[in-house]
Amino acid sequence: MKTRNLLLILTVALFFSGCVIWSFYPLYTEKNLFENDILTGTWIDGDSLQWKFEHPERGNPKSIDKKSYELHLTDYDKKKTTYNVHVIQLNGMYFLDFYISEIAGASSSDSDSNLNYWNLHVIPVHTFAKLTVTDNTLQINWFDGEWLREQIEVKKIKIRHEKNSESLLLTAKTADLQKLVVKYANTEAAFKDGLAITLVRN
Repeated sequence: MKTRNLLLILTVALFFSGCVIWSFYPLYTEKNLFENDILTGTWIDGDSLQWKFEHPERGNPKSIDKKSYELHLTDYDKKKTTYNVHVIQLNGMYFLDFYISEIAGASSSDSDSNLNYWNLHVIPVHTFAKLTVTDNTLQINWFDGEWLREQIEVKKIKIRHEKNSESLLLTAKTADLQKLVVKYANTEAAFKDGLAITLVRN
């Protein structure tokens, strides 16, 4: 899937299109998380857009949480969208869990009078991607949501979900989600029409 305005496409694709798999539950539990700096820093994609990963501060007193990341995506108009991102290692492979936390132009402190159409119709969900790290490059491949829908419809994959004519949302718990991504991590068809991004360290 080729991208132009990546921030807009990611925000829409991750939560409204069939390019990715949506899940009510995350791909990780606390025991799956580990301290790392795999993503730390600023990266540039093929459209010269900036991806900044940094560890958030948590607790009181504040301390750096090296088991999680905040991803700040900056578009051409310098607007930012923030995601919570976690790295998970399963069967020797890296996976990413994305969860939107702040949309460009919106604020968690918005009053009712400031809520717009976009705010009212976005329900944050988790999306999953396979991560491949080589030198100063990150290859991120999201699982293809349409592929999963087809596999479920022909009963090749059985996993808890809800769907309508337009959308499919996984409702399976984390353990079942992990089995799914590990089983199909090396299946080309599972990523064929999914979102794919290559990031180079800036």
